[in-house]
Amino acid sequence: MTWSQQYNSDILHLNIVGTSVIVLSSMQTAIDLLEKRSDKYSHRPPMPMVNELMGWDFHFAFIKYGERWRNLRRLFYQTFNPTAVLEQYPKMHAACHELLRRLVRDPENFVHHLRHMTGEIILWAAYGIVVRPENDPHVKRAEDAMRAMTHAIIPGRFLVDSIPALKYLPEWFPGAGFKRLAREWRELSELMIDTPFAEVKRNMAAGTAPISSTSTQLGNIRHPDEERAVKEVAGAMYVSGVDTTMSTISYFVLAMLSNPDAQRKAQEEIDSVVGDGRLPTFADEPLLPYVSSLVKEVFRWIPSGPVEAEDEYHGYRIPAKSIVMVNVWAIFHDETTYPDSHSFKPERWILDGKPNLAMSSPLDAAFGVGRRVCPGKQFAYSSVWITIASILATFDITKAVDENGNTIEPTYEYLSAAITQPLPFKCSITPRSPEAERLISETILVENA
Repeated sequence: MTWSQQYNSDILHLNIVGTSVIVLSSMQTAIDLLEKRSDKYSHRPPMPMVNELMGWDFHFAFIKYGERWRNLRRLFYQTFNPTAVLEQYPKMHAACHELLRRLVRDPENFVHHLRHMTGEIILWAAYGIVVRPENDPHVKRAEDAMRAMTHAIIPGRFLVDSIPALKYLPEWFPGAGFKRLAREWRELSELMIDTPFAEVKRNMAAGTAPISSTSTQLGNIRHPDEERAVKEVAGAMYVSGVDTTMSTISYFVLAMLSNPDAQRKAQEEIDSVVGDGRLPTFADEPLLPYVSSLVKEVFRWIPSGPVEAEDEYHGYRIPAKSIVMVNVWAIFHDETTYPDSHSFKPERWILDGKPNLAMSSPLDAAFGVGRRVCPGKQFAYSSVWITIASILATFDITKAVDENGNTIEPTYEYLSAAITQPLPFKCSITPRSPEAERLISETILVENA
């Protein structure tokens, strides 16, 4: 039972080391506050550890609502708006096909391959950088920086977030070990955003820079001080998408292990529409309603700002400076909206063979509500959709067996942090047929033509 069920309330108040945290557990409450009263609920807490000491104030998701936030978000949207995303489709196809080839060669390391694919797509969009097949330094730096950030951003993890004056303590002072950690972690974030940005500038000077968000925006700046904003937005692009996209597709793999009927139905739909002579493309999406419903159900099944003035909602007084968080898990597992919510049921999104328009899309909550909604949600959804459709077209996902032939049951456990990720699990990913394997191998010929 969730706390919202236990206390029969979709608004909960927590006090974490003196910080007021308001948790919203229904979509209607989130809309009422974060959209209809967005002037009060679009800000962010100061977060001294992450923003000031670790240097993550380059990311518009962590800074206060205002002119700088609007400018960074506007630059971000230039690359990730629905129209601009269409330009990224060829790279998404190519990266997805590379993923399929990797799965044929080494299916056990599918999580590693997923991370490589998502990094490849976003690094190309942001910087025009082609990642190395293995051990890419840009991907490694981003992984290290993200690992540090997700550790530090949890409310109550570091006392300096509740007592900001502690940030002035020297590293040698007793109890100030967080300052050493922050310095080391700051170096990671600076390397993550400085190194690829410098590479783009060098390539532009040499006349060899591919078209990317960074090269395009640098070519359009009118004042030198605009360069910093371009660099910050490019850094935000990478860290905004890699872990969330990788986790979502990992949950898809996990869902298929216990839902073979859903996998079979999706494969039958792909076979009838796409056939066995080619791989799915984005042009097939309108013709694959069950596949799209399955993707929506993945987002729902296991999903991956402070108030500036006092407010009142349904008799609840929300104190100023509170941190307001949306409990996406509770929203997606509300039995009133999603009966049998813990079961994986793509059918809930379909009515008479067509998308059920009476059901609100899970993307409405999965990517945020109000002014803080993720501006890259169409980019993320598109990369997830083409990856899932392509895997379903070419592979069977089944439970693994041990050396004695016994089925290994997955645990369905996950690591809950800033981004939820499934704990490592075993599975079997095998080509559906020799024809499917041939299609996969031929993708390299098409892309090298």
